[in-house]
Amino acid sequence: MIAAQLLAYYFTELKDDQLKKIDKYLYSMRFSDETLKDVMNRFRREMVNGLGRDTNATATVKMLPTFVRSIPDGSEKGDFIALDLGGSNFRILRVKVTQDKKQPVQMESQVYETPDDIIHGSGTRLFDHVADCLGDFMEKQKIKDKKLPVGFTFSFPCAQSKLNEAVLLTWTKKFKASGVEGVDVVKLLNKAIKKRGDYEADIMAVVNDTVGTMMTCGFDDQRCEVGIIIGTGTNACYMEELRHIDLVEGDEGRMCINTEWGAFGDDGSLEDIRTEFDREIDRGSINPGKQLFEKMASGMYMGELVRLILVKMAKEGLLFEGRITPELLTKGKIETKHVSAIEKSKEGLKKCMETLTRLGVEPSDEDCLAVQHVCTIVSFRSANLIAATLGGILTRLKDNKGVARLRTTVGIDGSLYKMHPQYARRLHKTVRRLVPDSDVRFLLSESGSAKGAAMVTAVAYRLADQARQIEQTLAEFDLSRAQLLEVKKRMRAEVERGLGKDTHGEATVKMLPTFVRSTPDGTENGDFLALDLGGTNFRVLLVKIRSGKRRTVEMHNKIYAIPIEVMQGTGEELFDHIVYCISDFLDYMGMKSARLPLGFTFSFPCHQNSLDAGILVNWTKGFKATDCEGEDVVELLREGIKRKEEFDLDVVAIVNDTVGTMMTCAYEEPTCEVGLIAGTGSNACYMEEMKNIETVEGTQGRMCVNMEWGAFGDNGCLDDIRTKYDRAVDENSLNEGKQRYEKMCSGMYLGEIVRNILIDLTKRGFLFRGQISETLKTRGIFETKFLSQIESDRLALLQVRAILQQLGLDSTCDDSIIVKEVCGTVSRRAAQICGAGMAAVVDKIRENRGLDHLDITVGVDGTLYKLHPHFSGIFHQTVKELAPKCDVNFLLSEDGSGKGAALITAVGCRQRELEAQQQ
Repeated sequence: MIAAQLLAYYFTELKDDQLKKIDKYLYSMRFSDETLKDVMNRFRREMVNGLGRDTNATATVKMLPTFVRSIPDGSEKGDFIALDLGGSNFRILRVKVTQDKKQPVQMESQVYETPDDIIHGSGTRLFDHVADCLGDFMEKQKIKDKKLPVGFTFSFPCAQSKLNEAVLLTWTKKFKASGVEGVDVVKLLNKAIKKRGDYEADIMAVVNDTVGTMMTCGFDDQRCEVGIIIGTGTNACYMEELRHIDLVEGDEGRMCINTEWGAFGDDGSLEDIRTEFDREIDRGSINPGKQLFEKMASGMYMGELVRLILVKMAKEGLLFEGRITPELLTKGKIETKHVSAIEKSKEGLKKCMETLTRLGVEPSDEDCLAVQHVCTIVSFRSANLIAATLGGILTRLKDNKGVARLRTTVGIDGSLYKMHPQYARRLHKTVRRLVPDSDVRFLLSESGSAKGAAMVTAVAYRLADQARQIEQTLAEFDLSRAQLLEVKKRMRAEVERGLGKDTHGEATVKMLPTFVRSTPDGTENGDFLALDLGGTNFRVLLVKIRSGKRRTVEMHNKIYAIPIEVMQGTGEELFDHIVYCISDFLDYMGMKSARLPLGFTFSFPCHQNSLDAGILVNWTKGFKATDCEGEDVVELLREGIKRKEEFDLDVVAIVNDTVGTMMTCAYEEPTCEVGLIAGTGSNACYMEEMKNIETVEGTQGRMCVNMEWGAFGDNGCLDDIRTKYDRAVDENSLNEGKQRYEKMCSGMYLGEIVRNILIDLTKRGFLFRGQISETLKTRGIFETKFLSQIESDRLALLQVRAILQQLGLDSTCDDSIIVKEVCGTVSRRAAQICGAGMAAVVDKIRENRGLDHLDITVGVDGTLYKLHPHFSGIFHQTVKELAPKCDVNFLLSEDGSGKGAALITAVGCRQRELEAQQQ
């Protein structure tokens, strides 16, 4: 018993001793985590070089764009053919993708041989062979009469400028067919198919086997965004942000990058970790100096590395008592499959004995232990190196996404990973150590890369079909120059009807006189109170205007909320609330005793018959207070002040915010004679000749007309350009059939139009995986500020996704691109039709004055104009194109409804004094 224990102890000691010797001998093949992290960082730098426009040419890691822009989302369906050319066998598959949950993918395949004389012959012969095999396959499947979409897995480095084109850069893996390098392989294959002439094929996608692996796994797990091959060769691909890929136009979305990482180190950057054995392997290869990383890590070279180490150790007397046989000296006698067998935990030593005996070296038990350890060191190094480069990709993905912890899936294929007993476990472990802040799922690709080619084709097919349908949907919002000129012409006709005495009654564009007869001249002076009511907030302001050389305007204000129950209660309650707010403000300013002149900005349609009287035509913007429509709001305010019995005010003017905007800008810029609001609502005003305003007595001078153009189109004159989405927004609004132009171009409604389009696209399966969330069903959720944020050029899609997530919409990158496109389409049309309306106004002023050319300034206010990244630019451009004889300058108004109201009040006081003097 004791003897057995001693023997076991002696054997363990011997084993440990032997292993330590080998560890020492192969010290340079064993890496610390520090070294691996260093390799990981070097690889990351190489990735950046490969992606950069100026550095790509000299980069070793080529980072080839694949034009695969999205992973499967589960909605793919159809009948596809996949070709797989990349080794000694050539596979053809027919892949049927259905929505059947139990068996979504059905495959039938056939393998054809690719003889050496064809691999090393001419390119024409190679592709004729592929076309013949495809013909045979289609014959057997009885699908020669169908033109099915084809995906082509072509596992060699290619440059692509689109999905269905691939120019071969260099042959690898024993292939050497002449006349193919530098040529598009799709063209060669199409030519061969055409030459046969007995069937047609639509080659939609060429993919690399690595991409195929990612797509195959991506069908089963939508998180999969990395593909790796660890087999005869090794390579990886992953989804990169398009904005980082200099070699491809555009910066929206993602694209799969084929790293071609086998060439990592070809510039000498891995010299410090390459060993004499790696150099010897390279010297004896068919491509010396190339694919150096692959030669250290892939299956093709692993057995040979082990053989070279054994030869050297035997020569130095460390193995086989120094015996060296011709077999041991023969290249290729130890293959990777032998390494895998030797490393098996149970029968490994037995397999080792068999392999070494075949080589005639008469191994001892210690020799077998030693050789097993050498195999372990070589295969472990491979797993470590791949973990380091994969770590580089994972940390890049994590940074791209800006997340604290990465959750992702890596699709893997390749004989070394699949067959070697310890490889997968070691790789996973090292990756977790190198990239601790990530949760990585490794998914084995079950059906190889060919199914992936079918998936890429299925996705391309889905995306092409989807893009076509989305384009059709959004085409309705694309207005031609002729259509915009028609909008301008119709606006002009409606303006004339609004101004005419006989037509004013049924006109939609009401052209309301404001009794503001002139813009400020700079002599305005005094303290004025201004009220501003036009939305959910109400402001009270004290404005001190000083004339003279240094004109100044000093303002103090306070904002008060208007509760919804007051907005929709009785008129008396509403005006009591307003008076209460004024009282609070006067207390706050200590001015209860002064009787100040007051201007009241009241941003609702009013009929004025003097500067200080305005009859409310109808409420808009969610207001519903009773007993106000048809009443003079100045009187309602005066009655409210009387009821309060605390202070007195001199109400001089009732003001529309659009007029206030014009007046504020005119104070700074005398050529300003037009006001525009492009915000929650949309409206314009301008100085019209008195002789044209038939609804007011007198023909001398000018008067500002409040157009109330939001109602343009209420008579149906815009129906030919309204879409079903505009009609849906109108039908669900508080004032159906009213303010139709405003509903197409103002901030309050743009988000609603977008939401309706998104619901439609989701129903049709183009967005959010066809799932309509509760959020998307909620009216008003898609505020216009989100449109402004989403369309900002500085925003990457990640941020767009973040905005959509705030809205409870879980979006992919593709979803984000579509949402951005929808937003852009809707806001573009808004800016264009708004521009067409403005072109009609400035052209009318020019004609009024009998001028060939008009220089004029438009004062503008409103959140849409101020905050949206593209609205103002498109609006200006449209005005310029549709009113070429006008030189229009746009000036941003500073507080039209507050300062503007005070200026109108000041001008009104000045006019009152003038009239008094004349009398």
